[in-house]
Amino acid sequence: MKKIAFIMGSDSDLPVVEKAFAVCEEYGVPYEVHVYSAHRTPVEARMFAQSAAKDGFGVIVAAAGKAAHLAGSIAANTVLPVIGIPVKSSTLDGLDALLSTVQMPSGIPVATVAIDGAQNAALLAIEILAVSDAALAEKLTDARRAATEKVLKKDAEISAKFNR
Repeated sequence: MKKIAFIMGSDSDLPVVEKAFAVCEEYGVPYEVHVYSAHRTPVEARMFAQSAAKDGFGVIVAAAGKAAHLAGSIAANTVLPVIGIPVKSSTLDGLDALLSTVQMPSGIPVATVAIDGAQNAALLAIEILAVSDAALAEKLTDARRAATEKVLKKDAEISAKFNR
């Protein structure tokens, strides 16, 4: 099974990104976590991106705040799918990171999740891996079914209590 790489622009992004690790563990998907900055370690970030496919990765998730160029710089150096997590900073509540992550030039795509959306980033990465892994796809299908049943149960409880 291919691995997911989680790259953070700073270790201060860890409280957001670590929420994704539990999702990977729930689905049994291997992952690695690294800190590379688009601005402070551009050579190392580029080297990681360029070797990621041969190192067994199938998807790269890049999280950064403020001038969040990490996902774009990673995407510029690999043809693997890249998912950006804009991280909320104290300055502009993550809007700066969202705009930096989502506005990529044509030819260098980056999928972008919500501000601080690490869990959805992990699920999207797992869905990408599941395209070529039937067992993983089945786990995702089962999880969706369980979520549906949970909501319908809550609907029935609320309806029984309030509908007259």
